[in-house]
Amino acid sequence: MIEPSLLPPQWIQIPLGNCGTWHGGGTPSKFNDLYWANGTLPWISPKDMKTFRITDSEDHLTQLAIEETNVKPFPAGTVLVVIRSGILSRTLPVAVSQVVGTMNQDLKGLLPIAGIESDFVAYFLQAFEQDILRKCSKHGTTVASIDTASLHAYPMRIAPLNEQRRIVAKIEELFSDLDAGVAALKRAKANLKRYRAAVLKAAVEGKLTEEWRAKHPAKESASTLLARILQERRQKWEADQLTKFAAAGKEPPKNWREKYVEPLPPDTTDLPELPEGWCWASVEQLAFVDVGFAFKSAEYTKEGIRLLRGENMEPGSLRWNDVRFWPEDKLAGLEHLLVEEGQIILAMDRPMVSTGLKLARVKANDIPCLLVQRMARLRMLDDTMTGFLYGAMQTHAFISHLLGDQTGTQLPHISGSGIEEFVMPLPPHMEQQLIAAEVAETLSQIEATANAIDHDLLRASRLRQSILKQAFEGKLVPQDPNDEPASVLLEQIRAKQAIHEGNGKRPSSDTPHRSKPRGKKS
Repeated sequence: MIEPSLLPPQWIQIPLGNCGTWHGGGTPSKFNDLYWANGTLPWISPKDMKTFRITDSEDHLTQLAIEETNVKPFPAGTVLVVIRSGILSRTLPVAVSQVVGTMNQDLKGLLPIAGIESDFVAYFLQAFEQDILRKCSKHGTTVASIDTASLHAYPMRIAPLNEQRRIVAKIEELFSDLDAGVAALKRAKANLKRYRAAVLKAAVEGKLTEEWRAKHPAKESASTLLARILQERRQKWEADQLTKFAAAGKEPPKNWREKYVEPLPPDTTDLPELPEGWCWASVEQLAFVDVGFAFKSAEYTKEGIRLLRGENMEPGSLRWNDVRFWPEDKLAGLEHLLVEEGQIILAMDRPMVSTGLKLARVKANDIPCLLVQRMARLRMLDDTMTGFLYGAMQTHAFISHLLGDQTGTQLPHISGSGIEEFVMPLPPHMEQQLIAAEVAETLSQIEATANAIDHDLLRASRLRQSILKQAFEGKLVPQDPNDEPASVLLEQIRAKQAIHEGNGKRPSSDTPHRSKPRGKKS
């Protein structure tokens, strides 16, 4: 508890457990439709705790559920707190119910006594949420939980009633301005996402370079370029085979060149018409798709060559905050899995779709590293085409191709053949270079703007906490010496407690107590 001398003038500090009546909740049998069907009484659970003031819930109970179970209604004005949920590892959801309702066993409710405003209590809990989580969390539980006894004992700072109301009014005035700014920032970020998708779509459809193309006719069509690439593809395959035979000390077998499999040309029957000089091509025609090796975790070391895993990827870049290493003395035979600067990498296991695929190009500071199982690497037959292919693989068309008939925000996995089968428009070489450069520049600007927005959103979050901190330090609004001091409220609380302790009765609904909640336990 804070030293009384450090409290603002006329404030007091008492345990939360003494601030009013505490309510618990429970869950009537889900197998009894009579408890739930056509119910009208809100039944609030953690999933409803997404707003500061609750006026309704997703689920409702019937009157029969109230009559036949120990789940009882709480009054409007009750402050609700989540006490059991995975979200408690990060934040403490708090809300004020504007209606009579019930709750499940993962919440507790506090109806403050007369002289303490519900909104004031709720904002206090938000202001000190991280301290409450540190001091009141249970340890060793499967699901993050708050210890009720510790929460009841947590010191609550109480201002004079009129000052409470001024504080709440000022907080809501400042929060209203902040919320408007945050909403504008989120709209801007959503617009950036749509703009990014539009730029990529225009790039691969030829609209981005439409005017340039009219003034600069291609000297070599994309179909001619593709034919040359396919010839180089075969030559590269033959060279790789000869290298393998030499490494094994073997002579190439008879007719070994006949084992080469020429990529099938894409079926363009239902594909739209392309700009003049463009053609359709599959990823398999343009690049070799390699999949990593299943390294044994038992052989990982504390240093060596970094292993490039799905955990080391996010949309647009590689990250190395969680690193596994492979011993350098066991590199023999795995050299072909060393990735090179500029190559395209795609995570194949449960890649995020809502935020973009885990797709990135390797930078100089990412190497050396080894490609692990369920990671795909694209080796271009013409490195100068990497930028254009990387842009095409960021389009909605590529994600839709990989997604197929699946739904949801994550894919179970991506197959190497699925990557190879993607069909994309291919411009002439010079136009590719122009498109890749313009897309890279535009996406860089979009990313910089998005980062600036994220920074402002973080500042808004910190400002919100700063406002709450000042409020409960008595610095947000001026004190009024004419306000009735909160110590009068403390005397009333003690007097009521003495009366109830004397006659052996439990405190009434407007008196703080430490009785167990009447709702069903979890």
